[in-house]
Amino acid sequence: MSTLEIHVGIDLAREAQGIKDALRRHEAGAAVQEAHITFETWEGLTKVLTSKRLELLRHLHRNPEASIRSLSKSLNRDYKNVHDDVTALVSAGLIDDHDGLRAEYDGIEMKMAL
Repeated sequence: MSTLEIHVGIDLAREAQGIKDALRRHEAGAAVQEAHITFETWEGLTKVLTSKRLELLRHLHRNPEASIRSLSKSLNRDYKNVHDDVTALVSAGLIDDHDGLRAEYDGIEMKMAL
């Protein structure tokens, strides 16, 4: 398992340097398994990562679920609301929905450009 890095704001020089560093490590034979998601703005991040969705991510980290229906039952939440939350989190890359629902990273680190 790993840490998911969330970037807020786009610093193209930093992004390019990160890609170059990962390529250099890969070419040197190191295993490079990094997960990064970038949101253009703070408002974009907070629209996707609400408190209910963070609760959902924490649950999926501890207890992967087979389906949205089983997740909604486990969380004791309305199916439609959980479906909407899962759809948003999958679209953002925060949930893996291949063969069930999972959040396979141990933590989230956030970096924000000012």
